[in-house]
Amino acid sequence: VQLVESGGGLVQAGGSLRLSCAASGRTLSSYPMGWFRQASGKEREFVAVTGWGGATHYADSVEGRFTISRDYAKDTAYLQMNSLKPEDTAVYYCVARFGYLSSSDYYEKAQYPYWGQGTQVTVSS
Repeated sequence: VQLVESGGGLVQAGGSLRLSCAASGRTLSSYPMGWFRQASGKEREFVAVTGWGGATHYADSVEGRFTISRDYAKDTAYLQMNSLKPEDTAVYYCVARFGYLSSSDYYEKAQYPYWGQGTQVTVSS
């Protein structure tokens, strides 16, 4: 499976961006797709994921500001990011896997064998 992200860029604090992640090579169907991010000098961290039955899970830091969605026909995931803050600045990575996870496992990057190349999001103050 190949994952290609797009939609990153530079935005002022309080603004919005929408990231897209297109999958190819093998249909993911409704298996999990999600997003991690890595700020400079920091560990890669979980952002959001769609799981079994379309359930969504978010990091506390983005809950209420970010929305993850899927277009199953296009095998594409989206991350709508609103009310952006300078601390959201990072490289955002799309992830995917075959097989469902328990809710406690969605946050672990080791659970995702497929990763995109990343897209930079920079939020200026």
